[in-house]
Amino acid sequence: MANIKSQIKRIKTNQKATERNRAYKSELRTAIRRVRGAVAEGNAEKATAALQHASVKLDKAVSKGVLHKNQAKNRKSSIAKAVDSIAA
Repeated sequence: MANIKSQIKRIKTNQKATERNRAYKSELRTAIRRVRGAVAEGNAEKATAALQHASVKLDKAVSKGVLHKNQAKNRKSSIAKAVDSIAA
C-alpha cells in the first residue's frame, strides 16, 4: 500500500471508476445480447426496440468516458446490420 496521501486517493478513485465502468460495460453487454437474441428469434419488432435501447446505452457510455466513440459506432453498426438482415 502506498504511503503518499495523493497516491492513496488516486487508488481509491481508480477503484471507484473501475467499478462504475464495469457496471456500464455489463449493461452494454446485456443490451447487445438482447438485440442478438431477438435477431436469432427472428422477431423484428423486439429486435428494433432492443436496438434503440442499446444505441442509447452505447451513446451514454461514450459520454461517460467508458467507451471510445469509434468503438461505440462499430458496435452500433454491427447490431444495426444484424437487425436489418431480419427486417428485410
